[in-house]
Amino acid sequence: MKNIFENLKHDLPASIVVFFVAVPLCLGIALASGAPLFAGIIAGIVGGIVVGGASGSALGVSGPAAGLAVIVFSAIATLGSWEAFLMAVVIAGIIQIILGFLKLGTIAYYFPNSVIKGMLSGIGLLIILKQIPHAFGYDKDYEGDMGFNQPDGENTFSEILKMTDFINPGAIIIAATALFILILWDQVLMKKHKIFSMINGPLVAVSSGIILNILFQNNILPFSLTEKQIVQVPVSTSFSSFIGQFTMPDFSHFTNINVYTIAIVLAIVASLETLLSVEATDKLDPFKRVTPTNRELKAQGIGNIISGLIGGLPLTQVIVRSSANISFGGRTKMSAIIHGVLILISAIFIPRILNLIPLASLASVLFVVGYKLAKPSLFKQAYKLGWEQFIPFIATIVGILLTDLLKGIAIGMGFAIFYLLRNNFRNPFYVWKNGDKQTPKRIVTLSEEVSFLNKGSILQMLNHVPEGCHVIIDGTKSKFIHYDVMEIIKNFMTSAKTKNITVELQGLEIDK
Repeated sequence: MKNIFENLKHDLPASIVVFFVAVPLCLGIALASGAPLFAGIIAGIVGGIVVGGASGSALGVSGPAAGLAVIVFSAIATLGSWEAFLMAVVIAGIIQIILGFLKLGTIAYYFPNSVIKGMLSGIGLLIILKQIPHAFGYDKDYEGDMGFNQPDGENTFSEILKMTDFINPGAIIIAATALFILILWDQVLMKKHKIFSMINGPLVAVSSGIILNILFQNNILPFSLTEKQIVQVPVSTSFSSFIGQFTMPDFSHFTNINVYTIAIVLAIVASLETLLSVEATDKLDPFKRVTPTNRELKAQGIGNIISGLIGGLPLTQVIVRSSANISFGGRTKMSAIIHGVLILISAIFIPRILNLIPLASLASVLFVVGYKLAKPSLFKQAYKLGWEQFIPFIATIVGILLTDLLKGIAIGMGFAIFYLLRNNFRNPFYVWKNGDKQTPKRIVTLSEEVSFLNKGSILQMLNHVPEGCHVIIDGTKSKFIHYDVMEIIKNFMTSAKTKNITVELQGLEIDK
């Protein structure tokens, strides 16, 4: 209990930031998914309170994910109703729990650091690029969209060019004011006076946006914002109408084969995004804690079951909200839980106040998050590690910026695997030359793992053994030698007799 209160001074301010970031993202993803707007809010609440409580992740934050928006949109059209889709979400949650019990969460540990770090930097740059139009008042694209090709027909870069025709001075003033406050708070005020460390800088920045928006609305300042340039939380006129926004799945679709097909796709993609986020979040954790991934899959499964049962979008652990949590000082899972509670309370009691928040002020908060993920120093560190680390790092970033998260990761993994195979191909053995011209000697020491990929290099090396040579092939250090390689050695022993080559084996048994 003491530790909870000690960390609460860090977790509470961080939860407020995550709350401000999460609300427009939840709404934007719901809009992009073709789902009811309140479905995004439900997923945000469940992701915070339910998954936050069940998860073993100290800093991960769950909610609706942009990567699932396209799947959700097409799935609703395929099944014909939102209620039928909710049945698929429930079944996807059950599948995730099964995956957790099967201990498939360990797949997260097979992604190399260069790719995970590239993913973080790529997302950081993507956040900044996606928020530039919102900071300038051009808000046609959904707030939660994270793909290169956008639903509005533009892409990440063309959207920035197009925004120049729709610049809103009021939005620029709000974004600049919020960004100035955030930088001043972090770089100057918090370092000079302790009182400023007790006050949430992003809360002040967002509040400044609300005040400026009110001044615009009352014609005190000669600017204005449109409805699309502010947060738009569904407003209930009574508690009963609020409860009426929750929807149950259509259980009659329990036997619909299409529901199961969609559920499997949702479970696989949501689990993969979650595990990637877990790995990335653990990398960012200043205390270097390790999240139990199998428990995380079970927690996500529980969350998706509950979200589906009450009318919410499918959810995953999300790196944007998780990194915001870390960037602004979160210490424990209480930050994620409190953010979910804040979404619930605000949706019930203060939706009209939330609907005064300009997206431009939230863009400034996300600029800070994006910068912390993609600092220039991170690129320098990756470069100093050498090409084998730097190329997959850069490839992942470029892939994410030009496609989407999962495809970008796949591209980065492709380059990482290339270097792995190349090294494996190059280093299956070591050769020591000994003896003299009359009786040359070669000692070939095989590596610990010799796979079929090494066939070419081993065959080439043996073919260049000079006549009259004494060859020692040492396999004492090898734990595994592929059958194909053993066959090459066997064939060499046969052909060596014609070249007056004597072959001595150490630690190897060749069937004759």
